[in-house]
Amino acid sequence: MANNKKLKMADTGNLTNKEGEPLKVEFAPGCFDHLDVDSQEELDVIMAELTSMFATMSKEELEVNSRQLTDEDIADMDPTEREIVLQALNDVHLGERKTRLQ
Repeated sequence: MANNKKLKMADTGNLTNKEGEPLKVEFAPGCFDHLDVDSQEELDVIMAELTSMFATMSKEELEVNSRQLTDEDIADMDPTEREIVLQALNDVHLGERKTRLQ
């Protein structure tokens, strides 16, 4: 983040698993640590835009409107962006593996 500022993230609820209900977005602590923003207001705008993208979308609609990244998509990414995405995928994988082992 710009100027090494720690910006707070609003808790906007949990992703619902109930069929047909609108999604609620929850921002995990640290999810914006690598985002270059100068103010809390700028971060608030980004969070509001992300939240509004899913405000009327159900889990089923999200699945229908989503697609997997291709090797070409990943190759076309900026190297820093690619590293962040791959690390996030690795973190999710490790989290799932921990859950299965418990």
